[in-house]
Amino acid sequence: MSDRAREQVLKAYDVSRETTQALDAYVALLHRWQTVKNLVGPSTLSEVWSRHVADALQLLTLAPEASTWIDLGSGAGIPGLILAIAGKERGIRVTLVESNARKCAFLTEAARLTGAPATIRNGRIEAVIGDAVGTEIVCARALAALDQLLAWSAPLLNSGTIGLFPKGRDVQAELTQASARWTFTYDLVPSRTDADARIVRVTALTETSPR
Repeated sequence: MSDRAREQVLKAYDVSRETTQALDAYVALLHRWQTVKNLVGPSTLSEVWSRHVADALQLLTLAPEASTWIDLGSGAGIPGLILAIAGKERGIRVTLVESNARKCAFLTEAARLTGAPATIRNGRIEAVIGDAVGTEIVCARALAALDQLLAWSAPLLNSGTIGLFPKGRDVQAELTQASARWTFTYDLVPSRTDADARIVRVTALTETSPR
């Protein structure tokens, strides 16, 4: 099933031979490190292509002209490192923000192995986000509720950066919660990997009820 999913994903996103080799190297490294580092949910490792790689690749299609990205709470590099691998041929550069030093060690090794144009920042989001003003895209996957993502991303979103935040079936509840604090312009993009999921694309943000 994994091989079939791999082929389907590579075909769906028209992945080049060079990028395929880099993605294969990343997936192999993820499997090796998973046994000692628990980088992703164990139950999802067998679905790495259909669940993780495809989820990341679809974000690239939403911002084809963007060359600078920042991924918050990058963890095992999903989506940030995959974006860097797949976007290398387009000249994309991705900053990966991760507070866990062990996960940063994995990201550093994965970026070295694949040649991905990624900068790893080992620190808390609040401490490094200000350095990213001017970045074109901010993204985060499976990290926090939308309200918190907007709070972390506010220095970027209120200065022209676009936010891409994949969300599951509770997206409407998260939008309602976030609207109590923020006024933001957004649209919901259907996920290509999950019929119940949406990607919240935020294009403007102001805080209306400060905490």
